[in-house]
Amino acid sequence: MKCLPESFYAGEVIDIARNLLGMRLVRYLEGERISGIITETEAYRGEEDLACHARNGKTQRNAVMYGRPGRAYIYFTYGMHWCLNAVCGPEGFPAAVLIRAIYPVEGKKVIAARREGVKPADWCSGPARLCKALAIDKALNGASLCEDESPLWIEEGTPLVETNIKITPRIGIHNTPEPWRSKPWRFVVHSMENISDS
Repeated sequence: MKCLPESFYAGEVIDIARNLLGMRLVRYLEGERISGIITETEAYRGEEDLACHARNGKTQRNAVMYGRPGRAYIYFTYGMHWCLNAVCGPEGFPAAVLIRAIYPVEGKKVIAARREGVKPADWCSGPARLCKALAIDKALNGASLCEDESPLWIEEGTPLVETNIKITPRIGIHNTPEPWRSKPWRFVVHSMENISDS
């Protein structure tokens, strides 16, 4: 499978968030491929988006968001969790897609060991969970998602029909004022039937 090129990430972040569904997130760890189909995403768009990390301008924490598209923006939250984003849009404009969930396909034994005591359905069913399962942390912040030589990348996957995509407001942003709290910028795969083994 081919890595998605940098040009894939250079457009409108909301469209990219939808188009990342069905693509495959790959982590190369200790000589083994670990991967999963992306099943849930959220778009965050610019300094005007009051749910976005860039709402207060460029900082040391969010600087990667202002860089080239197709890079991993990884941040620490709640003092205990890492979350993975794909930087999107033109360089200098802070936008990113939060990868909220994946359906594990490769490296399930590694994932099981890293998520010991957790049922398979919950291995990668949230942004912090998938980062723990795939050993994604600060060390990968700024990594290219467009190169096979990278330890983390996104490959072409299975295009999804619109009827298999659910669109909702973003979640976990209860303190964000309107209209940003209700923007329909969360995208979820409705059913994994016929795509889980692709």
